[in-house]
Amino acid sequence: MRKLSRSAIGLAVGALAIGSLSPSVASASSIEGYSSQVQQAAVSELASSEGITEFAAEQRLRAQERSVETLDQLTERLGGEAAGTYLDDRGRPVVNVLTQQAAAEVKRSGATAKVVSRSTAELESIQAKLQRAATAHTSIGLDPAANRVVVTIADAADDAKAARLLATAKRFGDAVQVEQVDGTMRKAVYNGEAITGGGSRCSAGFNTNYGGRNYIVDAGHCTGAISQWNVGPSVHASFPGNDYGLIRNDTGHAPGAVTLYNGSTQRISSAANAYVGQSICKSGSTTGLTCGTVQRTNVTVNYSEGSVHQLVQTSARVDRGDSGGCLFSGSTGLGITSGMGGGSSFFQPVVEALNAYGVSLN
Repeated sequence: MRKLSRSAIGLAVGALAIGSLSPSVASASSIEGYSSQVQQAAVSELASSEGITEFAAEQRLRAQERSVETLDQLTERLGGEAAGTYLDDRGRPVVNVLTQQAAAEVKRSGATAKVVSRSTAELESIQAKLQRAATAHTSIGLDPAANRVVVTIADAADDAKAARLLATAKRFGDAVQVEQVDGTMRKAVYNGEAITGGGSRCSAGFNTNYGGRNYIVDAGHCTGAISQWNVGPSVHASFPGNDYGLIRNDTGHAPGAVTLYNGSTQRISSAANAYVGQSICKSGSTTGLTCGTVQRTNVTVNYSEGSVHQLVQTSARVDRGDSGGCLFSGSTGLGITSGMGGGSSFFQPVVEALNAYGVSLN
């Protein structure tokens, strides 16, 4: 099975939400690639959360698309010289580098260069050491804007084990930031409707195909728990470690669009990896269409069932039953809903899942 590129994938992608599909696609919007409802939701959330005008929010979304392309190119070109990438508060590309020579390369590409003291390899090494002391209801991720590791501890974590994690974090000084939040870190399965099986409900993810057959790429904790859905059987699951799985779509209906839960859809024309600072939206069968911002990438979330690595953390609202639903930015698919905790949501990167199964987006 062939591998897909790490960055943009020029293929169509869709979400199947049984009972909520419409053959119509929302009319073209003034921001390229955005349906009218997704544009409205993304602009409204961004204006509210950042305290800016809707016009400024629209300008930021337009800039974001160009910035992501620039970051994809620079990440590939710089290799180990890049020490983290993100979008600033205007949606412009920023690249952390270790040398002035690399900074000059970044500036020639029109991005902002920020010389930092810690490499990505160093931060990932710290992250791995912290993970050895981790416990359920915690997460450990990278914050490229601050050039450090962030440890988040929910109050459901065992006190003694959380104390051990805190003690480990202190060993690394200002390279590690600790956040304490309410609630739990949990995956998002619920009893109810949407795609159903075994008395459980998830949200269908990206419609794909391989060898002339349609499949749904979904959350692994859904496909691992339920063998038969109302849309077809689960054929693979990877959870924990990852959180992706595959469902054979036997419905005969596998559109390349995300349902917006109002009778309209958002066409998706590519898939890519997410960047910190990127404005995003998600579609799920419990909370419908919600929007927010990517807070961190390469996050390890420690659920009660085990740890899941390299997740994307966002501020978009999710709840039980949203698992498997689609994370996207305009017309670009980004991830599969995994879980939530501490007011944040967590997503399995979709490019990794597509590569794992060698499937093509519809």
